[in-house]
Amino acid sequence: MINTDAIFNINTSEEFNAMALKIFKHQFENNSVYRSFCDLLYKHPSDVNTISEIPFLPIQFFKSHDVLSSDSGIEETFTSSGTTGQTPSKHLVTNLNIYEQSFKKGFHHFYGNIEDYVVLALLPSYLERDGSSLIYMVNDLIINSNHPESGFYLNNLETLKNTLLNLETQNQKVLLIGVSFALLNFVETYQINLSNTIIMETGGMKGKRKELIREELHQHLKKGFGVELVHSEYGMTELLSQGYSHGNSSFKTPPWMKILTRDTEDALSIQNYGKTGGINIIDLANVNSCSFIATQDLGRVYSDATFEILGRFDNSDIRGCNLMLL
Repeated sequence: MINTDAIFNINTSEEFNAMALKIFKHQFENNSVYRSFCDLLYKHPSDVNTISEIPFLPIQFFKSHDVLSSDSGIEETFTSSGTTGQTPSKHLVTNLNIYEQSFKKGFHHFYGNIEDYVVLALLPSYLERDGSSLIYMVNDLIINSNHPESGFYLNNLETLKNTLLNLETQNQKVLLIGVSFALLNFVETYQINLSNTIIMETGGMKGKRKELIREELHQHLKKGFGVELVHSEYGMTELLSQGYSHGNSSFKTPPWMKILTRDTEDALSIQNYGKTGGINIIDLANVNSCSFIATQDLGRVYSDATFEILGRFDNSDIRGCNLMLL
């Protein structure tokens, strides 16, 4: 059995690597989908001594299979948004407490105590459907902020503007988290100047508007909100952890999450730092599904463990959080 509490107490790369190898062995033995994939690659735990040798399951498997490493009952099924005609991904979650530990400890790691913030959410496309892991996370942050002003906004932009300005006069720290198209809609309607608010975009136009590169998006948002930096969240349905950027397009992960890149011509080859490649993610919080995922994102990882997202592979679905096209 895996001690899930130990996942969130990782402090060193040695502890991370040891836990990753332990979880790999566990998932090889308990996840029939992942086991079949590893068997096709002739990869067995006895052959794997480093994290770069672990097989990464293509993220598309979450569309077509039940990716599970636990025989416990399903507590929640998170689904991707997608557009009409696309098959959504589904993440079967057998222990919501692990997800809650992950996003709470992850937020605290990067931003401190949630009670210091009023949390305002502008996530209309997510609110208008069921099964969003982002809505689950943000709703929990709203509740635990313990501020009566915290809450979701759908299309009531004027109320949001008035709330932001009122909180600004109180010198109250605010987190405004929103999907890109909704934040753009706001700044095209209102121009304000904020000094106590973190603007955090979750990426994606969700088919509502033309996709923008992140730099262009951030320029519009910085001007419209009167802020020097725009933060970003990097997450997806298939993960239980998130990466965050504090405004320079460089993301960081919590200690139980790691990003690698694979060669675009050889999917089984892990690259050195600084090279553009396919994004592979190790999310140890995914202990009950699959912790080793090959995404359809393109990016670079640097020696300080930061990473940037540059786009997506050609012909892949435009789906999920922070999937901007070049």
